[in-house]
Amino acid sequence: MVKSRSKSTRILIVDDDIGARESLEAILEDDYTVRSVDSGFKALELLNRENFDLVLLDVTMPDMDGIETLKRLKKSDKSIDVIMVSAIDRAQEATASIQTGAYDYITKPIDPDSILNVISRALQKRMLEREVNYLRSEVSQFAKNRQIIGQSACMQEVFSIVDKVAATTSNVLIYGESGTGKELIAQAIHAKSQRSNKPFVAINCAAIPSELMESELYGHEKGAFTGAQTRSIGKFEYADNGTIFLDEIPSLKLELQAKLLRFLQDSEFTRVGGNLTIKVDTRVVTATNISLKQLVDEEKFREDLFFRLNVIPIELPPLRKRDGDIALLVNYFLDKFNRKLNQNIEGITANAMEVLESYHWPGNIRELENLIERLVVLRANEKWIDTKDLPFELLVNDKSDQDYKQFDQGLLKARQVFERTYIQRALRICNWNQAKTARMLHIHRNTLLQKIKSLDIQLQGE
Repeated sequence: MVKSRSKSTRILIVDDDIGARESLEAILEDDYTVRSVDSGFKALELLNRENFDLVLLDVTMPDMDGIETLKRLKKSDKSIDVIMVSAIDRAQEATASIQTGAYDYITKPIDPDSILNVISRALQKRMLEREVNYLRSEVSQFAKNRQIIGQSACMQEVFSIVDKVAATTSNVLIYGESGTGKELIAQAIHAKSQRSNKPFVAINCAAIPSELMESELYGHEKGAFTGAQTRSIGKFEYADNGTIFLDEIPSLKLELQAKLLRFLQDSEFTRVGGNLTIKVDTRVVTATNISLKQLVDEEKFREDLFFRLNVIPIELPPLRKRDGDIALLVNYFLDKFNRKLNQNIEGITANAMEVLESYHWPGNIRELENLIERLVVLRANEKWIDTKDLPFELLVNDKSDQDYKQFDQGLLKARQVFERTYIQRALRICNWNQAKTARMLHIHRNTLLQKIKSLDIQLQGE
């Protein structure tokens, strides 16, 4: 027998028999906070004023019986659990009670252990329902927070394709560099489709060892291989009536590509070690950060599978090609991490924003998000993020940075290379406006002119 020991749990007893009420109070009062009334009318009135976790309701009462009380109670509050109590065991009454929404039906005389077990199960059910509702709200909030931010023309085109393809069941292949948000696009397709209330299952094909991938996708039967102690359901089965997202699809071995092709043709498969054919309705969305067509030419990816997957291609642009989106994303992530880390950074200076907008972002949105989180952490309790707070790699381009790293001609020469690179980049950011560049570098304009001359920096147009 499992008991709840929380006196905060409140139980209402409704019975016109004073002896029955006192008996139930004696059984329950050590573990719960108990109230009791002698009629259905009083119970409804009390429930309008106070909150209870559970109601023990007598079936046979004058004026308004238990079934009618149950109907009115459930109409007022569907979430509350009710256990019906009767002096005799009548199948008709029990059936009517359950159909009306009662959790259970018990008969008098009350056995203490039996009633405590029934109450414990009812309260555990209520607790699980609350946890499920909480998790659903968290998932919903998470989905809302996982927004696709973008106002650039290329992203508007992507959004348009997403809206069109969501209404179909066609296979989608998403192209894009690492960190461009391919899974977010797949989630958006699912969320806008008629499958939105069904599972969205995401798998990174590169993250699962090839010898386990078939079982991961299709499941296995007990004894199918060493360690298969029980039957396991695969991801395609979990995603029935929903969407499965296969990221980094080129990582799939050729033999598994053949099985995936058969599934796409017939919407059915067999578990590893099994003979039963399982048919499901699962939409397939895949993603790659390299050219599948090139892999087909190199005979590393099946051409017939490529054509099956590539029904509707969506190409996600890298962040460096999304004109106008960097500032939008910076402000979005700044707000996100301010709230998450309980900070109040007001913003990023214009000079720092110019550096961010001119950087090539090889890691795309993921790199930008990680950088903003780092800056918020390191600038805790400060108001603004400026160029001096930005990491070195943002202030020099890839080529000049590599040249700098390879220099072995001493500190003085290395410093000159760095200064030249740093000033050239600042000039480009400021559109070669020397006064603006000097302000950005926190030096006098005359000092900048001297540096330009001594470092032999070629100005634009000269």
